[in-house]
Amino acid sequence: MFEGRYDMAIVGGGLAGLSLAIQCADAGYSTVLFEREQYPFHKVCGEYISLESRGFLERLGLPLQSWQLPAIKALFLSDARGQAYTTTLPLGGFGVSRYRIDNALYEIALQKGVHVFTQTKVQDVQFQQNRFIISAGGKRIAAFVAAGAFGKRSNLDVKWKRPFVQQAPNKLNNYIGIKYHIRYDHPEALIALHNFEDGYCGISRIEDDKCCLCYLTTAANLQRHNNSIPAMERAVLQRNPHLKKIFSQAEFIYEQPLAISQISFARKATVEDHMLMVGDAAGMITPLCGNGMSMALHGAKLAFEQIDGLLQQHITRQDMELNYQRNWRRHFTNRLFMGRMLQSFLGKESRANILVGLMRYMPAVARQIIRSTHGEAF
Repeated sequence: MFEGRYDMAIVGGGLAGLSLAIQCADAGYSTVLFEREQYPFHKVCGEYISLESRGFLERLGLPLQSWQLPAIKALFLSDARGQAYTTTLPLGGFGVSRYRIDNALYEIALQKGVHVFTQTKVQDVQFQQNRFIISAGGKRIAAFVAAGAFGKRSNLDVKWKRPFVQQAPNKLNNYIGIKYHIRYDHPEALIALHNFEDGYCGISRIEDDKCCLCYLTTAANLQRHNNSIPAMERAVLQRNPHLKKIFSQAEFIYEQPLAISQISFARKATVEDHMLMVGDAAGMITPLCGNGMSMALHGAKLAFEQIDGLLQQHITRQDMELNYQRNWRRHFTNRLFMGRMLQSFLGKESRANILVGLMRYMPAVARQIIRSTHGEAF
């Protein structure tokens, strides 16, 4: 016995999941979404969105113009010694917290008629007899189409034994992310990326005169400092004079930082047992590229286009899956490759010094690198 039957089921209520749900509801499809947290809530994220996504977000119903968000137009990049390079961003972007944007999309989804289960963890998803059976919160729900938008790593990844979960720790899959909201005199139009040994830290403005300060480093780096975040920040991050100034002068709004572990940039399948993966569940771009939020949104649009074709009976399920995989690779493979390549430079002091020097003295190369991490408006 099922407690609900839907055209579309979505596991995960971040940017990818919520934007996909809104598109499905707008098209008239009965839609259910599961989120393990209660809105609004904070997430570890750089909180910079490139302008390629702005039109799409406004079409979903977000009043971005009235929010008066910081417009970000330039990049400041420093190596671990503090040597820096500044350039304009060809496309640019804006800053907004996940606390605000996710909650706003959640409210739009509710208004559109999406059935949202919050504080509900999905235990399993199975494909049986041409439909999905979702087990969550003691309920069993059926849906004709399902999408996984559950982020960087979840219990379903482990349960399904997705290959990236089973890999031994290596240079692509054993990172931690730390995020603060701070008050600091940081230029509104600038996103800064500061290197330190085994990591890098970004800072940019968001709403309400606040800044997002978010960094990525290896789990081994934290372990070397007895798993103490403050000790690691003092001993490693603050050797970069720009970061020392931020940590010395900023007002930290959180009592404790947000943290996430076991971050992986390894390749992931975009379809798992007929379930479409969107957002970080399909593949995660390195934070230094600053475009994970835009990739999640664009991926949700690509997924909806194929889901709509299936539910309209214009294409088969196999067509939907193959088309989605093909379109996802076409739009994101090069960006992910560039992200992994940059990951190998930044966070290693000697390599980061070389990269910053290269970008300082070869601006045409710098512009090409930056352009390759951004997409076109969608």
